[in-house]
Amino acid sequence: MPDTFDLLKELTESPGPSGYEVAIAAAVEAQWRPLVDDLTVDRVGSVVGVKRATAPSQAAGPRFRVLLAAHLDEIGLMVADIKDHNGYGFIRVSAIGGVDRRHLLGQLVTVHGRRDLPAVIGALPDSMLPEKKRDKAYSFEDLVVDTGLPAADLRGLVSIGDIVTFHQPLRSLGNGKASGKSLDNRASITAITLALRHLQTRSHRWDVVAVATSQEETTYLGGYTAGYAQRPDVAIAIDVTHAKGPGTNDGDRFELGGSPVIEIGPNVHPGVTDALRSAAEALELTPQVSTHTAGSGTDAYPLQVAREGIPTGLLSIPLRYMHTMVETADLTDIERTGRVLAEFIARLDDDFVQGLRDGLMTARTAANGDGKST
Repeated sequence: MPDTFDLLKELTESPGPSGYEVAIAAAVEAQWRPLVDDLTVDRVGSVVGVKRATAPSQAAGPRFRVLLAAHLDEIGLMVADIKDHNGYGFIRVSAIGGVDRRHLLGQLVTVHGRRDLPAVIGALPDSMLPEKKRDKAYSFEDLVVDTGLPAADLRGLVSIGDIVTFHQPLRSLGNGKASGKSLDNRASITAITLALRHLQTRSHRWDVVAVATSQEETTYLGGYTAGYAQRPDVAIAIDVTHAKGPGTNDGDRFELGGSPVIEIGPNVHPGVTDALRSAAEALELTPQVSTHTAGSGTDAYPLQVAREGIPTGLLSIPLRYMHTMVETADLTDIERTGRVLAEFIARLDDDFVQGLRDGLMTARTAANGDGKST
């Protein structure tokens, strides 16, 4: 687990709000380059690594391709205005992605201007606010980013539109847990990296396309473009899901350390889901199961609808305190997710895609009740 922690630490501490993923893309590129045969960063900023098949195939034509997708980007802030107060400069910000403003007060941040500036997020104490604003979450109008610099110096270093990222190192907690920022979704990129490491010693008939997608938190951009450009035969999205904790112990939350979560619903292909479950069981793991009735809110959606449609699965890692600066995961879940992905890939054969089609036709015939398809 120490190696997993170190990898996760490097990835979570690399900045990369949605649309500004250059630094985190470079970190992923460095990790993946020794593990794949070809690596590129595409025109929208997604990192694409291709590991070619290592086992012989009896199928005619190009190799089948399986795509693994986990998003690069994190939530963050953007400079919206610079205010002058008694000669000192203060920054107003707006959100990039699903930032919960209840967690912003008192955070340490970095302002990425002409050079990186350490800063804090502050606000007036509740007792000094107008009565109508007391006992409520601070609005972005109430919060300021304070670098300590005079206004003239600040304006020379910072411009409207510059990004602001959270400065939160990854911490090792008890019982194999880790906490920090952007585990959504650097935990999943870690899992893909571990899967690629496992595949260095595993035989596989399919080419593997690993994609760290851009802008999932805002537009699903990298999911759409990767699915379109790479034309995989099957895709797996890897993301995080809400874990159980005090006040959340109901049916749609999941145990930290309880193994990866396999998704069931219209945003995923039942045949791919069954294959993921079989891969987990081959490793003597009992996966947790989640359901959805519409879109899953992950890259599984843009992958599923790319081109003619891609049979897609979704594997999730339980996470506490999502979209905060203290997101918490169990390292065992991350490692098991990597193992399940590698096992799934190693089990893919030349008949898998046809089996997906046949499975749907069998289900369709059974649903008709007359032994005939329509």
